[in-house]
Amino acid sequence: MAGRLQLTGARMEVLARWTIAATFALTFIPATASDAPRAESRAYEPLVPLASHSKTSVSIVNELRKNHYYPRRKIDDSVSSQVFDKFLDRLDSDRAYFLASDVRALDEKYRLSLDEALKQGDLEPAFEIFNLFQERLVDRLEYVLGVVDHGLDTLDFTVDESLEIDRENAPWPRDRDEMDELWRKRIKASTLEMLLNDRTIDEIEETLAKRYRNRLRQLTQTKRETRSEEAFQAYINAFTSTYDPHTEYFSPRNYAQFNINMSLSLEGIGAVLQSVDEYTSIDSLVPAGPADKSGALKPLDRIIGVGQGETDPIIDIVGMRLDEVVDLIRGPKGSIVRLQVIGPNDGEGDARIVQITRNRVMLEEQAAQKKVLEYDFAGRERKIGVIDIPSFYADPRTSRRGDGRTTTRDVIRLIEELKEEGVEGIVVDLRDNGGGSLDEAKSLTGLFIESGPVVQVRNQGRRAQPFPDLDSRVDWNGPLAVLVNRLSASASEIFAGAIQAYQRGIIAGGRTFGKGTVQTLLSLNRGHLKITQAKYYLISGQSTQHQGVIPDIEMPEPYDVDQIGESALDDAMPWDRISPADYSTTHSVAPFVGQLRAAHRERVAEDPDFEYVRALTAREAEFSSKTHISLNRETREQERAEDKEQRLAIENARLTAMGEPPIEDFEELNGRQISRGGAPLAVTSLTDGDSNVESGEETQEGNRLQENSLDDPMLRETGRILLDYIGLDQQVAMVDAEAPAAP
Repeated sequence: MAGRLQLTGARMEVLARWTIAATFALTFIPATASDAPRAESRAYEPLVPLASHSKTSVSIVNELRKNHYYPRRKIDDSVSSQVFDKFLDRLDSDRAYFLASDVRALDEKYRLSLDEALKQGDLEPAFEIFNLFQERLVDRLEYVLGVVDHGLDTLDFTVDESLEIDRENAPWPRDRDEMDELWRKRIKASTLEMLLNDRTIDEIEETLAKRYRNRLRQLTQTKRETRSEEAFQAYINAFTSTYDPHTEYFSPRNYAQFNINMSLSLEGIGAVLQSVDEYTSIDSLVPAGPADKSGALKPLDRIIGVGQGETDPIIDIVGMRLDEVVDLIRGPKGSIVRLQVIGPNDGEGDARIVQITRNRVMLEEQAAQKKVLEYDFAGRERKIGVIDIPSFYADPRTSRRGDGRTTTRDVIRLIEELKEEGVEGIVVDLRDNGGGSLDEAKSLTGLFIESGPVVQVRNQGRRAQPFPDLDSRVDWNGPLAVLVNRLSASASEIFAGAIQAYQRGIIAGGRTFGKGTVQTLLSLNRGHLKITQAKYYLISGQSTQHQGVIPDIEMPEPYDVDQIGESALDDAMPWDRISPADYSTTHSVAPFVGQLRAAHRERVAEDPDFEYVRALTAREAEFSSKTHISLNRETREQERAEDKEQRLAIENARLTAMGEPPIEDFEELNGRQISRGGAPLAVTSLTDGDSNVESGEETQEGNRLQENSLDDPMLRETGRILLDYIGLDQQVAMVDAEAPAAP
């Protein structure tokens, strides 16, 4: 073991997650009848493990036995069964390639024997399963190409039938006929989607033929060493994920990518990608990166095409290897990339074009910023300061000397500036802050409390150790609120949880991510292992794991909590609690929370911005719950028309309530996104890529806190909550002052 690097923040965790999914499953475009003509068959050459894989496998097993947070976990038949299921799921999550007979044969042979194979470094079972999947994949691709080459003009869209789109628990196809029927419906669904987007049959055939010939070429022409590494990584991570979703193996290539993301040294758009089935999905946006500034992308969006510059054609990337997609999106500073993007519940016919100017992410752009919100409140002008913190950062080259840039040093300066501007309270905005330095979370908390523990960390088999703030200096002793959302994670949760436990301020917004684990990076003979070795707990004794920090005052936000957050990950470590740390409070917001919550609910009950977000959230939930789609053209056209009417009605309800003219045509609504605070932001139009698009550099001007911050409903409302609190606190102070002294 050559060395280790401890990862204390979820920001570093999500930067690595682009490698979490295998990149083998190709697009779900089906074939038609079982007697369709075949493309020329390409024999699949089976893969074998690399010479170093067996030793690496044994090393990973041993490291997990010794160093994981749960080291005494037995590797037995139960684990073998889990690995078997997870490996098949990584290869064929939609159950569209393996036949039931394949799965039965593999089950009988390997379900209860993978544990012993793992201990011995025997990779024959893994590569037999992987090679069978690759054979089935080649077969399906050739079948699709044969059908497309034969022509799609015979598809009948007047028949009332549907396609099951949620096949996570569907039975494996019983035989080839049932497999062909599944793929017949899939090719029909994809063709119908393109027809509804005004594509001709000839154009559709050309697109699909090109797509699948490229997929087949990638499958058969990629270097054998690369494909063997993919097979090994998929198998070994099926094993590591039985411990927890953040423990995973990085191949040398993926570790190099991890280092690039960690250093933020590569010029690009600042988006962390992962492979989800056949799509490239956005896992997270790097704070202050070009994609973040554009406002046009959000987590769970799917990229289906990439174009270079303003005029080059869009390249279809559905089913493409993730590393090849990353190479397409990267590029030199100042160059333009165009992304064809669809939402998590949209079809390809709903694609929009997003144009982004590549840039280098600099520490200065990720630094904390301030803003003053001005209110006409209770008949007079009031000021609330906002400190927006995109990450918990510390420049390792200079911070230890005491003169480097850190979150805490920047916030100290910003607090002094806000004091000079006469603010009555401060909102610390941690939305979308994925974490970072644990030390910075601790020292930042110290700016608002006198001294005491901030977080407790427990390593495997040991008692939890408190991490205290020992400095009694307090930089801001006035009214405080912390604004969080579902993407506030790790160090953000430590800070918010500490402020809440000390009753130092009001926590507002959405429930946080829920990542309460710490990972360490271990070097192996080949590649690296990221392993969970510790959990952190709030000073109240509660873990943030799974549960996150629950705000005192919750607000709606346009994130699907079933798809984003620790609770959305398979085999996430459970929530638990330990004994609280020894601490005392000098503030007490608890007596006011009930009144503040009631005032908030009354204020936002008919607020057009909050109604807007609630309506959009309900619409997304409705789409997410769908398990089938119709393959009848008339039905689909009616559904699309109703969806357009619904989206237009949601938008116009907000505009009308604000006294603005309604949108008359759905085309005006094309390209609207939900901004960070929930307000709409027009970014581009839904065309094939030759329309006018706005550069993210122009729309955001490199600043996360814009002049229209009062148009950010969550931030605006948090300021009002803080003003309510100031008023209530002053009333109590006046009563206390007027009360007679005790005899």
